[in-house]
Amino acid sequence: MKVDLFDFDLPRELIAQRPAEPRESARLLRIKADGLSDHRVADLPDLLRPDDLLVVNDTRVIPSRLFGRRGEAKVEVTLHKAEGLDVWAAFARPARKLRLGDRFEAEAGGRVLGAEVIERRDAGEVVLRFDLAGGELIQALEEVGRLPLPPYIERPEGADARDTDDYQTIFARDKGAVAAPTAGLHFTDRLLAALDARGIERLALTLHVGAGTFLPVKAEDTVDHHMHAEWGRLTAETADRLNAARAAGRRIIAVGTTAMRLLETAAGEDRRFRPFEGETRIFITPGGRPTRGTDVLMTNFHLPRSTLFMLVSAFAGLNRMHAAYAHAIAGGYRFFSYGDACLIDHCPDDVAS
Repeated sequence: MKVDLFDFDLPRELIAQRPAEPRESARLLRIKADGLSDHRVADLPDLLRPDDLLVVNDTRVIPSRLFGRRGEAKVEVTLHKAEGLDVWAAFARPARKLRLGDRFEAEAGGRVLGAEVIERRDAGEVVLRFDLAGGELIQALEEVGRLPLPPYIERPEGADARDTDDYQTIFARDKGAVAAPTAGLHFTDRLLAALDARGIERLALTLHVGAGTFLPVKAEDTVDHHMHAEWGRLTAETADRLNAARAAGRRIIAVGTTAMRLLETAAGEDRRFRPFEGETRIFITPGGRPTRGTDVLMTNFHLPRSTLFMLVSAFAGLNRMHAAYAHAIAGGYRFFSYGDACLIDHCPDDVAS
């Protein structure tokens, strides 16, 4: 499909710079086959059924933005994908200051974290081999790095103290993401208690969100887009619980496109889930592979021409999603990571429209 079909005009003032306070006070647009309705995230327990199964992503964002030096030259790198226990692909600025074999060092509070440039790639990307590996490397990043934020959140000096809490979900456990699964940012202890009281069960999977989620689609046609890879894990126990829920006729509610992407990766043609651990490059677009693992999707509002707007258009129909986004823009909904949310029914009658 032509990428232009997924474009729309978004007023800049609708890009949220801070989350709603409290988080569950964010607006929620209900999108169903028979129309749209306006709500708050706090209304979620009443909008779901008592036997629904809520699936969340428990990935935790690591401080993957490093301000350091190559010799006397200042360089900033943002890690975006682990390629080994001690190897990360990263975006460097300015990339010309990091050459093959150069040593990069970042320091904070007396702690120094060093790495060697072992590969240079296109578009300012480099590959770094660190002096530390695994858990020791993650711990060093916690001490030296800064929390990464999407480019549309305007923080010239980087994430501030408030972002340290705001940009982690209540479910965050498994360290490894460089971007938050933002639909999960709306959940609070109060909302979880209300969901529990309603009898709505939830379970977690892990998809380490990469910076590739923010990269624009530069191809003119979706068939020519090279989808980024993200590492995920859906355990055998989780697969069993999902299959039992489906066998009982219960709906599976994905909290976020990241959870949906892993559900769709793990679901076979028979719509049964199987354990999965590894990288997924699944690219969900209208007219592509039918949705197998998700009945309802809760997600934020996404960028024009993005793979995520393509995903929701595949789930509920391109025309329907354009109409929903036009409604949201006219109504002053807040967009992107810190913005409002929508709750979308799978609408198979319109997925190719």
